[in-house]
Amino acid sequence: MNSTSIALAYAASDEEVSPLAAREAPQVADLIVAYLEQMGIEYVFGVPGGAIEPLYNALARSARRGGPRPMLARHEAGAAFMADGYTRETGKIGVCCATSGPGATNLITGVACAFDNGIPLLVITGQPSLPSFGKRALQESACTGINTLGMFRHCTRYNSLVSHPEQIESKLITALQRATRAPRGPVHLTIPLDIMKSPSPVATPSYDIADKIRPTSLLDTDATDELIELLQQSTNIRLLIGGSCGEAIGSILQFAALRGIPFVTTPDGKGLINPYHPLFCGVFGFAGHHSANAMLNDQAVDLVLAIGTSMNEWTSSGWSDSLLNSKLVHIDESAEHLARSPMARLHVRGRLLNIFDRLIERTQKTRDNGGFKHSRRRGSQEESPAALTAEAMLAEPLQYASPATPIVPQRLMHDLGRRFPPSTRFLADAGNSVAWAIHYLNPADRRIGERRLGNSGRRRDGGRRLTHGGWLRLTMDFAPMGWAIGGAIGTAAGNPNVPVVCITGDGSLMMNGQEISVAVAEGLTVIFVILNDQALGMVKHGQRLAGAEQIGFHLPPTDFAAIARAMGADGHTIRSPEDMAALDIAAICRRKGPTLLDVYIDDEQIPPMNLRMQVLGTNI
Repeated sequence: MNSTSIALAYAASDEEVSPLAAREAPQVADLIVAYLEQMGIEYVFGVPGGAIEPLYNALARSARRGGPRPMLARHEAGAAFMADGYTRETGKIGVCCATSGPGATNLITGVACAFDNGIPLLVITGQPSLPSFGKRALQESACTGINTLGMFRHCTRYNSLVSHPEQIESKLITALQRATRAPRGPVHLTIPLDIMKSPSPVATPSYDIADKIRPTSLLDTDATDELIELLQQSTNIRLLIGGSCGEAIGSILQFAALRGIPFVTTPDGKGLINPYHPLFCGVFGFAGHHSANAMLNDQAVDLVLAIGTSMNEWTSSGWSDSLLNSKLVHIDESAEHLARSPMARLHVRGRLLNIFDRLIERTQKTRDNGGFKHSRRRGSQEESPAALTAEAMLAEPLQYASPATPIVPQRLMHDLGRRFPPSTRFLADAGNSVAWAIHYLNPADRRIGERRLGNSGRRRDGGRRLTHGGWLRLTMDFAPMGWAIGGAIGTAAGNPNVPVVCITGDGSLMMNGQEISVAVAEGLTVIFVILNDQALGMVKHGQRLAGAEQIGFHLPPTDFAAIARAMGADGHTIRSPEDMAALDIAAICRRKGPTLLDVYIDDEQIPPMNLRMQVLGTNI
């Protein structure tokens, strides 16, 4: 049913519709859900409660007519993580909700994570009725109670209390616009109970919301023309591809191919490219590769284009001088990102897709007119870079095929990349999981970039990505343990037709493992790979490397496969490469429900975390 038919839903004679619902006029909550339906949003992730009950009533009515429905999380932080994963997979706005008081405060970790990673979310929380403000109502969250509105102010792009039904459309549209325009991020509306169940000020949505939140085609033509001149004058160019390049990655890779420019990625940009691409020279930053550092430190390089990256600790390799210098051109849509590179030779702000389509057009014209006017030194981008295989970039390539028992994490990453199908989405959790995945996870046979014809024409085929999220997803600045568990569920909800692999640790699972029950209830194909080393691994190895006291990292032996089976998931225990080889991965990927692999890893293997130790002041 189209959202403009909302008023008719309550007059329906369908026997599943309660008599009360049939008599009631649309409420403010119904109008919110109608806008979500207009945007094609399928799920609202959350946990119900008294102050948010009208929204759940509206979702129940919506679900009966095939519109947005609730997905019940086990903890509100998990709901926010799920909404995050849904956004990354679908490109739509993930929606999460919670009741007042502790429901709202439980959301904050997940919302803060989305804020620091630039993930658009719509966050809705309840409040007691307006007349009860200041009277110590149960779980009061207004300015006269535990002021959750004030808390959300620090981790949202828009944050407002709806105090009258007539405000809902204007504030909702403002929030959605702020969520989807750079700098992107979560937005928060908190709505008192009596306002949410008040009669809707309009019977149907007044506005076409899709028109109001579509991407803007910003282009700084002067800066782009200046960049074109720099490209013509430079003889040894390199690219650093960041995590915000998803929409433009096809154009960026085509530009690199046209000019033969080698490139590296940030940790969060790795999932956007094929790790076996002939121009790829590794990951620069946390858990990255020596080859990437060597490339940017090459004295012959005279121009580095850093594209769609925040220049934070992990993406700038601890604010390395090899990147942050006068050779740098920083290209980004976000002014906040550009503010972190004041030493750059040039800032180019705008929509990355527009910028690189313009660069491709100019590059092709230059070639048609006789090529580039400057000669190129041997070893520059006009020649293929020295053959550098994905395995050759690794710190410990021999461990990639290690037969050791217990299985080493390097071998596990190799097997995960080799055995799961090309359509798999991988999410790596905070801690050792993300370090191992950034450095060692290299799935093969991936056609990720959008293929293009000459003159910037597009050819859509089976290899074209339907998501800007890439095959590997992780968090950068705010990195909570357990994010990938909820994020994987939201990813699978957004696209149930592909396998989703969550790489996480035993510590993270003990924090957020209850969300596996959501995947069971929803029949989602999520494979939870647990790096079981009976420790908070990054804490353990960090203390050893720093010469600190060895304390506070031990975890008891736990049979996570048994826990998974107790929740209704499949569970397998993996201790060796042979156990991994014996798994029927095809059957696991066909199963409509989650599978947990409890992988006992060699706990003495040190993850590639040198950068983090250096930033913390430890010389290793």
